[in-house]
Amino acid sequence: MSNPSPSNTPLDDLLWLAHQIGRDPHGLVVLSEGNVSARIDDGRFLVKSTGACLGELTPAEVTECNTEAMLRIMEMPLLDAVSLQRVISGAQTDPNGRRASFESTFHAFLLTLPEVRFVAHCHPDALLQILCSPAAERFAEHRMFPEEVEFVGAQSVYVPYTDPGVPLAREIRSKMYLAQRRTQNRPARLILLQNHGVIAIGPTARSVLGTLLMAEKAARVFVGAARLGGPLFLPPQHIARLEGRSEETQRTSTIRL
Repeated sequence: MSNPSPSNTPLDDLLWLAHQIGRDPHGLVVLSEGNVSARIDDGRFLVKSTGACLGELTPAEVTECNTEAMLRIMEMPLLDAVSLQRVISGAQTDPNGRRASFESTFHAFLLTLPEVRFVAHCHPDALLQILCSPAAERFAEHRMFPEEVEFVGAQSVYVPYTDPGVPLAREIRSKMYLAQRRTQNRPARLILLQNHGVIAIGPTARSVLGTLLMAEKAARVFVGAARLGGPLFLPPQHIARLEGRSEETQRTSTIRL
């Protein structure tokens, strides 16, 4: 993963991010798992279309959506699958184009948060081992090594299992607002979905990829340390110092991936 993100247009960066995730040797996704999105401006965003594969994503498989129209779906009564497909198509700038992912509602919400321009959702192997275990919430709340703090943040947002689609989008919104109140309005970088997968958010495609890769490494460390009687977690005061140093150096936004 040595290719730099192109940093040309939101579409260019979105395709780069999709390809890096889809082709990652550590198994971030298989088949047509996962989705990605990018903010164009205050009113529009791009998202992977349903059924497309991240590793081979093409411009034709990316759908442009109206942010406000997609957010309104979260306030509607729960719909059956056919009705939901219809209203999602209606939230696209081209209703007759390829249908956006049915998880586009949570992408629309997350892309309205401060400094969030890219979102990636996937189902990494090691992280899923933890998210399908009783240790999931403990993993979300603690950190084990400095780079985990630097690239993933001091804590992750943990979301108990919720039906995918609009119910999940609403639960993510609720948990993100609670987390923002605890962290002076700074969005968490990683959202952990029990028995489901992970979501990484950030200002650039590169920062989102860095969060995913370091979170998957942390998961492998956690699983390995558990076999040896651990893990041993970093004390809160050290995490606070590391987080402050990370914000000062901004290495996470400049490192080449």
